[in-house]
Amino acid sequence: MSDADIARRALALLDLTDLADDATTEGARALCGRAVSGPVPVAAVCLWPRFVATARAELGDGPVRIATVVNFPDGGTPIAPVLRETEEALEAGADEIDLVLPWRAVLAGQTTAATAMVRNVKMRCGDRLLKVILETGEYPDLDKVRAASELAIGAGADFIKTSTGKTARSASIPAARVMLGVIGMTARPVGLKPSGGIRTLADAKSYLDLADAIMGSDWATPATFRFGASGLHAALVAAIGGSAPDAAPQGNY
Repeated sequence: MSDADIARRALALLDLTDLADDATTEGARALCGRAVSGPVPVAAVCLWPRFVATARAELGDGPVRIATVVNFPDGGTPIAPVLRETEEALEAGADEIDLVLPWRAVLAGQTTAATAMVRNVKMRCGDRLLKVILETGEYPDLDKVRAASELAIGAGADFIKTSTGKTARSASIPAARVMLGVIGMTARPVGLKPSGGIRTLADAKSYLDLADAIMGSDWATPATFRFGASGLHAALVAAIGGSAPDAAPQGNY
């Protein structure tokens, strides 16, 4: 497969993201414009809850879905405000919710409250996608990544996602391999979303190769696999156009 073909494949799996602390309404509009103007539409845009209504107005009922984040980025908000924020985002037009797992509580063995949060957010999502962010870069070992993956899926996650992109360590191939192993042992369909630090065509290819090797070459579709990234979009568009596919864009996401 050529670089351009790989880039087209990855672009269709992208959650084009703007979760900058200084994000603006104009920036949200621009993000939506980029989402639909490239050689391949992206899978979704992912932005702060306050911009969901703007994204809905820009994208309408087109193919690009609207994702937003709750309990983000620290994962320490009490359940009641998280549920309120989820309900408000869904009412504003969100198609997908990316929920940060209360990962510090999980690492401390306090799994009951974390399970309840995932389960209750999923109840509010109904048939809309729930992606649960594990924040794998903060875990001391891969056994903890495996346990958190099992917890999130057991509580109803439609996707498990590596990272917020707001910590020093984000997505990694070892963590993604463990997460895919848990997904492969799950009776129902569950997706994977690597996010944070994925900036180049080579980065994207490494995760696609991993998914192909573990799950099969036809598994990774927008229904089962997403990239969470902001700068990756420019690298993929450049690769499709035949220029500098691996020039790393600036930024943390």
